[in-house]
Amino acid sequence: QVQLVESGGGLVQPGGSLRLSCAASGIIFSANDMAWYRQAPGKERELVAVGTIGGTTNYADSVKGRFTISRDNAKNMVYLQMNSLKPEDTAIYFCNAKGVYYGRQYWGKGTLVTVST
Repeated sequence: QVQLVESGGGLVQPGGSLRLSCAASGIIFSANDMAWYRQAPGKERELVAVGTIGGTTNYADSVKGRFTISRDNAKNMVYLQMNSLKPEDTAIYFCNAKGVYYGRQYWGKGTLVTVST
């Protein structure tokens, strides 16, 4: 049974930081590209950051220079360090795993990040 469990969301003031974590189980972690997506109220889900099995990272233009994705293959964990947060970063953040061989995807249930005074 595949599980992706996000944690670390919450309320933060503009300019603040949060670190999201995603614990993966039931998959071969080293054979999956890991990503963070987000969905703001009334908007479509969008890709935020990807960390591939080869060590490559990619980011949405809106978060470049502020967010950092990292993965710990030994612990089956992926993280999203979010700095200089803005109100427009408010969204539910979802962890995603995509198998590199067959492309099968898995999703976590999400964690809410609210950036507000």
